[in-house]
Amino acid sequence: MAKLTYRDAGVDIDEGDRLVELIKPHAASTKRPGVMGGLGGFGGLFALTPGRYREPVLVSGTDGVGTKLKVAFAAGRHGTVGIDLVAMSVNDVCVTGAEPLFFLDYYATSRLKAEEAAEVVAGIAEGCRQAGCALLGGETAELPGFYAPGEYDLAGFAVGIVERSEIIDGSKVAVGDAVLGLASTGLHSNGYSLARKVLLEGGSPLALAEVPPELGGRTLADVLLEPTRIYARAIASLRAAADVRALAHITGGGLPGNVPRVLPVGTRAQLHLAAWPLPPIFDLIRRRGELDEAEMYRTLNMGIGLCAVVPAADAAKALAALDGLGQTAYRIGTIVPGTHPGAEADVTLEPGPPPAVTK
Repeated sequence: MAKLTYRDAGVDIDEGDRLVELIKPHAASTKRPGVMGGLGGFGGLFALTPGRYREPVLVSGTDGVGTKLKVAFAAGRHGTVGIDLVAMSVNDVCVTGAEPLFFLDYYATSRLKAEEAAEVVAGIAEGCRQAGCALLGGETAELPGFYAPGEYDLAGFAVGIVERSEIIDGSKVAVGDAVLGLASTGLHSNGYSLARKVLLEGGSPLALAEVPPELGGRTLADVLLEPTRIYARAIASLRAAADVRALAHITGGGLPGNVPRVLPVGTRAQLHLAAWPLPPIFDLIRRRGELDEAEMYRTLNMGIGLCAVVPAADAAKALAALDGLGQTAYRIGTIVPGTHPGAEADVTLEPGPPPAVTK
């Protein structure tokens, strides 16, 4: 009688070893100063440059890709979800003013397919290169019976560093400051449970290969799998050009749920919805789902992936710096007094364009 092996139980150690060899070049392509050693150790080592910081503060963030992965499974496209994974953690770290140092990933699946997993990790490495951080390590877990066949899940962990005196925490925000909105690449990695329900499920679902007229010749899969924009370099450019007083990564909760997180008590962000163009995917979701405006704005980023608060006098040069980097951005609002003195900061969404700027 043949003896039972771990492979018979659904875990293939040899496939895992093969994956490690496939992803080593991807990890090596992200190497930056501070990285010690390579893949294969029990822990990733990173050395801080002596004397560079007076009071260094480490900043960490973790996130996943969410049900956007379901779209990737259905489309059979795995090359960009790794960028999403990096973006969701790195953008959160960067809005504190931190420089991203390194990233680690966790990939879990029912049955490991080395080539498919390597495709995902290649995307993670690309995200790290965009962010300027190292892919320092990760973990692959083969969990038969836990995940549905052909599916996997991703989690990511980012660490950055910032000088204590240079932390961006919103405390300097003042009435009259300008709110800038940096364009998203689409849905990024939030609201996909709603988007999938509206577009891909129900009585008349769209096919991922379909080209809805609203999307300008792109397939639905192309638009839904557009990777999340990584704002690390845009934030660095902003900080070099202007006094950046607050930064908000627009994720779950949209503009109303994220901008107030970085505003001091007694202030309010007055945002003008006509100040930026709405990407067509959002209108397609709204129309097919018959969703009201409030639900859209509290669920999706609506075309703005990052908000920055700068003094009004710095707004023009901040926008020029972003334009020079190829990052589309708009002046979308103003900081005004809070509705009630001492009340928590909030956001109002105005239907018209912003008022003319007085010179």
